[in-house]
Amino acid sequence: MPHPFHWQPGDGLRHATLQSRPRGGFTDETRVNTLCGTSIKVDDSEHAWLWNTCRECNKVARVLAGIQ
Repeated sequence: MPHPFHWQPGDGLRHATLQSRPRGGFTDETRVNTLCGTSIKVDDSEHAWLWNTCRECNKVARVLAGIQ
């Protein structure tokens, strides 16, 4: 069963969000609300996916996934 969140890089980190991803993904510069409570500007570049993971998003995502 898929998790209710997905990862999205933006503002220098990989964040997790509950927002539904449009077909083809979010376009760059789209604002997305994250599990850490911030609103990020999406960066869908190849390098952005290699950024560090937001610690707070990771913590909340692990709870949602049942991995504590």
